[in-house]
Amino acid sequence: MITIKNKVAVQKMTTAGGLLSDIIDRVAQLLRPGTSTLSIDAWIEMQMRNVQLVPQTKGYMGYRHASCISVNDEIVHGVPDAHKIIQEGDLVKIDVCAAWKGYCADMTRCFFVGKPASTQAEQLVKVAQQALDAGIAKAVVGNRLSDISAAIQQVVAPHGFGIIRDFAGHGIGKRMHEEPEILNYGEPGRGPLLRPGMTFALEPMITLGDYNYYIASDGWTVKTKDKSLAAHVEDTILITEEQPKILTRCA
Repeated sequence: MITIKNKVAVQKMTTAGGLLSDIIDRVAQLLRPGTSTLSIDAWIEMQMRNVQLVPQTKGYMGYRHASCISVNDEIVHGVPDAHKIIQEGDLVKIDVCAAWKGYCADMTRCFFVGKPASTQAEQLVKVAQQALDAGIAKAVVGNRLSDISAAIQQVVAPHGFGIIRDFAGHGIGKRMHEEPEILNYGEPGRGPLLRPGMTFALEPMITLGDYNYYIASDGWTVKTKDKSLAAHVEDTILITEEQPKILTRCA
């Protein structure tokens, strides 16, 4: 996390978030049946390099790509592949983290290829976004960290969707992953008090089934054990004296 006293750092994170958001807003044009996830990743990396963003996943613990692209029952950390071809109705999650002049922003968006495969799939994505927005709304001075987690769970639970337990949001700043961990479930009123200048990446991950998962043979891709559809959305935010500032949404 960074501190509001470091205004240069705040501006760099804001720039990183704005540039990254613009790229992901434009990636939808590539999501056509027959497209490989590797070609989407290559386009994303080219766009990052064009605006001096440095992809943070590339080289992280041996990972070789600028993005994670997870399809359908893949929850998170999907590895781009020339043989992974998206089809009509697929739910595609694109997760990117990049730095601009040494400071990071992290975001994930859900996209459907053409029309959603089902109304359940549409509802899953809608609820994931509502949960993210509810968590962001609790990221205000004087609340405690777990108020964010509880707000996310309170949106998701009534729908009966699974909430992934072992992957969570996190602090962010000079590094992609910083303390603290921010779960997507829990009781309110626990953890550290929220203060101006804290920067977090909040990222609900939910499923149509339960929360059990396994890691595929590539060593990265996390998939639902029951093969149910998964949704994942994420934004980087800055806590201010007033409302939280979302750094990864274009104006």
